[in-house]
Amino acid sequence: MITKGTKLYSILTGACPKCHQESMYENKNPYVLSDVLKIKETCSKCHTKYRIEPSFFYGSMYVSYAVGIAFAVAAFVISYLFIGTDLLTAFIAIVGTLIVCGPIIMRLSRNIWINIFMHYDKTLVKK
Repeated sequence: MITKGTKLYSILTGACPKCHQESMYENKNPYVLSDVLKIKETCSKCHTKYRIEPSFFYGSMYVSYAVGIAFAVAAFVISYLFIGTDLLTAFIAIVGTLIVCGPIIMRLSRNIWINIFMHYDKTLVKK
C-alpha cells in the first residue's frame, strides 16, 4: 500500500516528490529542532528544485492547521472516549500531543504541500 510511486509514500517519508529516491530534508530526524525545517535546495538524484519560489512553504501553514486539528481530535478521542479520562485530562492530552508531535506536524504539512504541486515521475528513477 505504501510503496514508492504513491503520494502517501512521499508524504510519510519526506522523500523527493518526483523520484522518491532521497529525503528532502538535511536531517531525517524531525526532533533535531535546529534542523527541523532545513530542506535541501535540489534532489541529488533527479535535480528537482524543492523551493519552487521564495516563500513557497508559507502555504503549508494552512495544511499544518488541519494536520494539527487531526492530531488534537485523535488525542481527545483516545483520552476521553477510549481511556475515559475527564475533560481537563483530555485537554492536557491534547496540548501534550501537539507539543510532542509539533515537529512531525510541521514536516507532514510541508510534505503534503509540496506533493500537491509535484507528482511522481517514474522516468526520473535511476536504476
